[in-house]
Amino acid sequence: MQRISENNSTPQSRDDTSVHSDVLSPQAGDGYFPLNEEVTLRNIEEKLWAHRRQSDTTRPVSIPTAPDAKSEGSSSYTPSLKLSPLLVPKRAPLAEVDGKRPSLDLHLPPSHIGPDEESEIKVESHPLATYPTLTKELEHLYQSLQKCLNLRDKYIRISRQRLGDDPRDHDAVFTGLDEDIVDTEAVKPDVDYASKPVPQAKFKPWKIYPRPPPPHWHFKPHGDVVHGGKSTDDDEEEFDFELCTTPGIDETCDFEIDEKGVYQVYATKAEKLERKPLYEIPTIREYFLDLDYVLGVISDGPTKSFAFRRIKYLISKWNMYSLVNEYQELADMKAVPHRDFYNLRKVDTHVHHSSSMNQKHLLRFIKSKMKRSPNDEVIFRDGAVLTLAQVFESLNLTAYDLSIDTLDMHAHLDSFHRFDKFNLKYNPIGESRLREIFLKTDNFIQGRYLAELTKEVMIDLEQSKYQNCEWRLSIYGRIPGEWDKLAKWIVHNKLFSHNVRWMIQIPRLYDVYKQNGTINNFEDIIRNVFGPLFEATKDPRSHPELHVMLQRVIGFDTVDDESKPERRIYRKFPYPKVWDTNQSPPYSYWVYYLYANMASLNNWRRERGFNTFVLRPHCGEAGDPDHLTSAFLTSHSISHGILLRKVPALQYLFYLKQIGIAMSPLSNNSLFLAYERNPFPEFFKAGLNVSLSTDDPLQFHFTKEPLLEEYSVAAHIYKFPQSSLAELARNSVKQSGFEMEVKRHWLGRNWYLPGAAGNDINKTNVPDIRLRFRHETLLEELNIIRANQTGTSGTLSSEAPIPVTSENVAARAMASSQ
Repeated sequence: MQRISENNSTPQSRDDTSVHSDVLSPQAGDGYFPLNEEVTLRNIEEKLWAHRRQSDTTRPVSIPTAPDAKSEGSSSYTPSLKLSPLLVPKRAPLAEVDGKRPSLDLHLPPSHIGPDEESEIKVESHPLATYPTLTKELEHLYQSLQKCLNLRDKYIRISRQRLGDDPRDHDAVFTGLDEDIVDTEAVKPDVDYASKPVPQAKFKPWKIYPRPPPPHWHFKPHGDVVHGGKSTDDDEEEFDFELCTTPGIDETCDFEIDEKGVYQVYATKAEKLERKPLYEIPTIREYFLDLDYVLGVISDGPTKSFAFRRIKYLISKWNMYSLVNEYQELADMKAVPHRDFYNLRKVDTHVHHSSSMNQKHLLRFIKSKMKRSPNDEVIFRDGAVLTLAQVFESLNLTAYDLSIDTLDMHAHLDSFHRFDKFNLKYNPIGESRLREIFLKTDNFIQGRYLAELTKEVMIDLEQSKYQNCEWRLSIYGRIPGEWDKLAKWIVHNKLFSHNVRWMIQIPRLYDVYKQNGTINNFEDIIRNVFGPLFEATKDPRSHPELHVMLQRVIGFDTVDDESKPERRIYRKFPYPKVWDTNQSPPYSYWVYYLYANMASLNNWRRERGFNTFVLRPHCGEAGDPDHLTSAFLTSHSISHGILLRKVPALQYLFYLKQIGIAMSPLSNNSLFLAYERNPFPEFFKAGLNVSLSTDDPLQFHFTKEPLLEEYSVAAHIYKFPQSSLAELARNSVKQSGFEMEVKRHWLGRNWYLPGAAGNDINKTNVPDIRLRFRHETLLEELNIIRANQTGTSGTLSSEAPIPVTSENVAARAMASSQ
């Protein structure tokens, strides 16, 4: 939905007013309504409703709106209180019991009155008010939104991206959940999980190797101190590849890529010949039909209006909650011993490995190598092997000459809306050869420098103890051997840390590979990316290092400049083996083939007891908002998502399904969207499942702890209290791919339960009343969608009446007054 800015609003003339002669409407010369006055009036409005919420008065209450009247002789606007009254039922005074006034349980009409209906909200005096007739438009609206939710559930279920589908989720305590009640990160918010029987354990308890540190663990530089006052030499487990077990071959199942470009698993050779795959994966035709349906729903006018009003209501309800419960939250947090923002577990769920260090760290590392290892042979160029000293001599630079300004790797104003310039910032001093030497895993020195630099960053993370990362490594899909090279780089350099897990990012660079002749068609990329994974699943002994590395891999990402135009040259998209043009496929095409092949792979790996993967793409940073629709259907969670602000219906669907969004306001500020315009605070207020991440500390941050820098700037600019920072940290852990055993230690024993039932304030520092509010608000929205469905009679069912609170009445009145 396109936003309507104040300076584009059509001014009314004085002759058009129908109130009084002294009414002054904004004129064309005014330009727009002043922002400071709008904010002031909004605060007055919120305080009024917060006051009314705690009052037992029965008189009509009116809402102040934008200034529309000017008294004689006055030069300033004053808010008008002359609006249609909000009628409430008259009631007798309530008797006090033990000095407390009992609450009044009123069931008001549901919040589905359309924008064109009457502005007065009348509540009958009897306990349950009569439901109004549901219009055909609203009936269709609710059904279409519900179908969108069901479509996402189908794709997530088939691809095994739910909680409990991954054997890593099964420890000695958690044995799984009923498939009807589980979602991607937690139990569904609207199910009675207590009545469901606990299923039998399907997998052996997952063993994390090297094992995580014990409770009360403290960092030790290699052998010195401190676990309960005793030596910790036996507590730390060093990685040893020889101790890793490698399962044998799967003699029954086999795999093959089909004519549609999807790897299929077959139970027997006969079924392989008959093309009867073991797992049913949605076809590309089915995917695009479902995608078109969701696109049709979110572009529907009434749906956009409905979603926009619900989101505004959610934000207003959050503001009222904050006004009423701020001091109670603070008291709850003060009552928790030891825990504060600094010792809360936080996960940077979106950060690229090659830019995971800050500029000062990289500068120190380069200078140290120039001083201590100048004779290292580091690169092969122009038919000769060059040492590090010779490389810098060719650049006419010494160690003394280097500085942060010389490196020039920070994304300044010149990279705003210039993704091409931003990509060049990965080259130290603007030289691609230095990037190849210091920031590549596959180079002349087998990535030795980058491995050393990675270990230094890991040590920094382990010293902080409470900060964790999910680093993204690239698999380009140019040749089949990329996986084995990357796995050997991790295993042989022992790049294992308790604070780090890995993601695999697939750059969408088909057009580049096609032009230089590396590949022939799009199917080559699919074979190079997924072929080795299926081979390692069938026989781990054929790729032993890859099998070990995959145990620390969480999932897949797809990256590139989303602002590139996507020209549709085909009426119907061809299969990958036929896609041999120079133009790269669109985003939705890439996402489908990542999803479909990952879904087939996950089902097979799960049957073998191996860990599964999730799809968490870069999405909604720039370009077409339709990218977000593809991610809604297929992805566990996304990174960025700032374009959701333009698509309110899809934003509402993301809220209803609580899809994780790892947002990076500092990164967006340098590339696509100014910090003060970022929708992150509005998403958080509305209740979307958002977290903070750094993206590229090398380009966007200045300190040694970039994640804390991200939290700090957000707290200052957006005025977040400590409780909100704690909630964001908790969200980041839930969105992450760390094992169940680790999450249980960080968040609490039952962290996956909805609302306050899944909260342990002693570990998360998030007040229970906040999570209870979030849960109840989400339930209300889900009930509006599901309980207001009609049958063949065309009238509402009375089986599930929706009790609507005073906040709902307030939001309805505010929406009507507009």
